[in-house]
Amino acid sequence: MGNCSETSTDFILLGVFPPSRIGLFLLILIILIFLMALIGNISMIILILLDTHLHTPMYFLLSQLSLMDLNYISTIVPKMAYNFLFGNKSISFIGCGVQSFFFLTLAGAEALLLASMAYDRYVAICFPLHYPVRMTKSVCVLMTTGSWIMSSINACAHTAYALHMPYCQSRTIDHFFCDLTAILALACMDAWVYDYIVFVCSTLFLVFPFIGITYSYGRVLLAIYCMPSSEGRKKAYSTCSTHLTVVTLYYAPFVYNYLHPRSFQSPTVDKVLAVFYTVLTPMFNPVIYSLRNKEVMRALRKVTQRIFSVKM
Repeated sequence: MGNCSETSTDFILLGVFPPSRIGLFLLILIILIFLMALIGNISMIILILLDTHLHTPMYFLLSQLSLMDLNYISTIVPKMAYNFLFGNKSISFIGCGVQSFFFLTLAGAEALLLASMAYDRYVAICFPLHYPVRMTKSVCVLMTTGSWIMSSINACAHTAYALHMPYCQSRTIDHFFCDLTAILALACMDAWVYDYIVFVCSTLFLVFPFIGITYSYGRVLLAIYCMPSSEGRKKAYSTCSTHLTVVTLYYAPFVYNYLHPRSFQSPTVDKVLAVFYTVLTPMFNPVIYSLRNKEVMRALRKVTQRIFSVKM
């Protein structure tokens, strides 16, 4: 088992890139992606706020997704970059707990929000006449606050338990952030019960929402197929394919990392997949939703023209 230690010493994050020129190049690439994600998500939030035509349930939920992605990537990348550039791989015991809490909160909230967005499209396309009644402003607020509250309670419970476990002498986390499964590998105890709890929670926050999303889009695609208008079908397909792209990019690596047995885990594979949902997805989301959405592009042109006309 090894000697156990419960003292509040720092953890060591091994990171994801080798300390070489290739590692530096990859880090610069990650920083550029980080800046793109910041600009893209902030722009999306401001655009939805400024354009009254985007004051609808769908775009309200989209603004919340951008807010989550903005905080999500900011929780991970700055610390990763600092550790690599300054050669300081340590993170304090409290700092690790804070990062783990925010990561779990934002990850869980985004998973639930994507399910809410799928329900929004399901009601809009399958029950268009009922849409104003079912997707009111209060329902949208309830969906987003519920996502935040449920995920923060889950994150608080997991973080508190993880940081109160006895750890062996090694405090080296084979990851680029304080991931729960990577921290769990350091525990100086048989954690099979907690492994089961992680599996159950992952099922609640990943599998059940994904089943709901699959059902919603299954019904949506069936309704689209029966549409008489080719223009309506084209618009509905465009919206749904956008959402499905975002869902796939987010859920697939998450499900693999958190639901496969720990005996089959590979730290390298886990870190590469984690880059997808912590770094790439927050950058992809605003790009996908803006480039493949005519209403967003129209609003962007209007706001840009308004800004330039004011300057002139």
